[in-house]
Amino acid sequence: MSPRERTQPADPRPAPPESPASRRPAGPPPDLGALERSWGTPRGLWGSLATVDHKRIGKRYIATALVFFALGGIEAFLIRLQLSRPESTLLNPDLYNQIFTMHGTTMMFLFAVPVMEGIGIYFVPLLVGTRNVAFPKLNAFGYWMYLFGGLFLYGGFALNAGPDAGWFAYTPLSGPQYSPGHRLDIWSQMITFTELSALIVAIELIVTIFKQRAPGMSLQRIPLFVWAMLVTMCMIILAMPAVMLGSGMLLLDRSTGTQFFNPSEDGDHLLWQHLFWFFGHPEVYIIFIPGLGMISAVIPAFARRKVFGYPAMVLSLITTAFMGFGLWVHHMFAVGLPPLGNSFFTAASMIIALPTGVQIFCWIATLWGSRPRFEPPFAFIVSFFVVFILGGMTGLMLGSTSLDLQLHDTFFVVAHLHYVLIGGAVFPLFGALHYWFPKMTGRTLDRAMGFWTAALLFVGFNLTFFPMHLLGLRGMPRRVYTYLPGTGWGPLNALASVGAVIIAASVLVFLANAIGSRKRAAAAADPWEAETLEWTTASPPPSYNYARIPVVTSRTPGWDVAKGDVGEVVNMRDDLREVLVCRPLDGEPEHREQLPGPSLWPLALAITVTISFIGSVFSPLWFVVGLILCVPPIVGWYWPEGARERPGLEKAA
Repeated sequence: MSPRERTQPADPRPAPPESPASRRPAGPPPDLGALERSWGTPRGLWGSLATVDHKRIGKRYIATALVFFALGGIEAFLIRLQLSRPESTLLNPDLYNQIFTMHGTTMMFLFAVPVMEGIGIYFVPLLVGTRNVAFPKLNAFGYWMYLFGGLFLYGGFALNAGPDAGWFAYTPLSGPQYSPGHRLDIWSQMITFTELSALIVAIELIVTIFKQRAPGMSLQRIPLFVWAMLVTMCMIILAMPAVMLGSGMLLLDRSTGTQFFNPSEDGDHLLWQHLFWFFGHPEVYIIFIPGLGMISAVIPAFARRKVFGYPAMVLSLITTAFMGFGLWVHHMFAVGLPPLGNSFFTAASMIIALPTGVQIFCWIATLWGSRPRFEPPFAFIVSFFVVFILGGMTGLMLGSTSLDLQLHDTFFVVAHLHYVLIGGAVFPLFGALHYWFPKMTGRTLDRAMGFWTAALLFVGFNLTFFPMHLLGLRGMPRRVYTYLPGTGWGPLNALASVGAVIIAASVLVFLANAIGSRKRAAAAADPWEAETLEWTTASPPPSYNYARIPVVTSRTPGWDVAKGDVGEVVNMRDDLREVLVCRPLDGEPEHREQLPGPSLWPLALAITVTISFIGSVFSPLWFVVGLILCVPPIVGWYWPEGARERPGLEKAA
């Protein structure tokens, strides 16, 4: 059977017994010009503001998150300068508290989660063989909410109204009694912006993965990175409402006089910690699990073999996510909860290491006996193994209630947090950026500069954060502004500050490498000879992703295409924004659906919602005003775009 003849599963109607006479013709070749006109974005400012192309929006998420990463890095550098020697007067206490809070808030809410979402928005449709995400307008709206939330936070910081109660905003410190003014109000409302954006991304990626896969891509053929994003998005839907609820309750306490967290009025300080950490610990895995998916994408390309233990890898991702919701109390071992309850969370903290260990052994088995090509993306993955395993070991230590009571408020916890998050997310992220950079830009990164980035990041990271373990064991508390010379903490802090300079150098090398790529030769469509679908289209991908939707027959469709062993879907319109909608389990097509084109209504709605959110910091009446302002954009959003055909699959192209 020829590849073209394999496209017949695209017709969901019962087919007669197969015979040469009963097969429909393959149809005309795709009209690339018509596809570009249908799926392309208009040029100019209007096109930039109205685009609903998942690739452009994904790039915006990634670029915006990297800008916030740079800002958070500058804040971390200022913290290290302040702590590099005893009794430093570089920063005053108030500014230090603002910078400390801004650093944690930026890295957790404005960088780590959004950058993973951006990579998912860009690559999930390419990996599953579709032309856009399920809800393009909603996708654009989610980005604008993320951007406006970040600008709101940094606008307040620029006006000396930056939050100063830590990125965790523990009550009563963050309550109206101890934090007057609007600093914590801005922080609370920023949470609403970013978590609303995250929920939007979760909805659209889950629907895209379940309903827009290429024909033949059953659940057993989904790439592991897509599985990782699916698991992460499900975690976001379950975890993010908790912190949105908590931040909303905090804002009400501060603005309208409610008493959710005031013990004298039957409130509870610990309620805030439970709500926050029920989100906060799963967020560690929301950041970390996409990194696992990136590793599973990079290793097969350089080992030149399939990932060992695909079912075990998928089950490990799901198990990690499930258990991630049962560990939040190990952030609260020092608050005086019942010892029996703490013991259950100690056990869970130990057990959750098992599914990640299964994945690590599967990756080792994949590499065992192979001769992997040692390229810059692979160098970051090797660094991940070293850094993350060390972070996991210290996590097991802190999972013990008795030891955690001794180390809880020391720099040992700071070191563990960064080993897990930077080791588990940033190293895989930089590896993925080097791996997918040719696909996103059509240009190649310099190989030597890539190795320099990996080496400097590895050395600088360990030089910065490993001494913090020793500082914690020597009793240095975290969240302090300065310390006395007699403590003996100065040399290790100075060493950590030197490491921060090296980390900054690694980021600058990467930035120079990315900028310099514009002068290098165009990248091949598949420079790594990888196994997944995104490498079967041009680099960078056209607006329509695929001229013809491929038909998947294995877990390695990229290698199948290289052998000429993949079919194509025919009879889809080139002059309309059509996508194929499939059954969730087996990936068999059900019907075709038209997606909306470029629109300014998502931006208009984001502006009105932003006015409502910012105004509510100063008066609850702005919620009513915002509701009224949102009506015209919502009407425009859903206003019919004229006559739109909705053809079935049986209609010829």
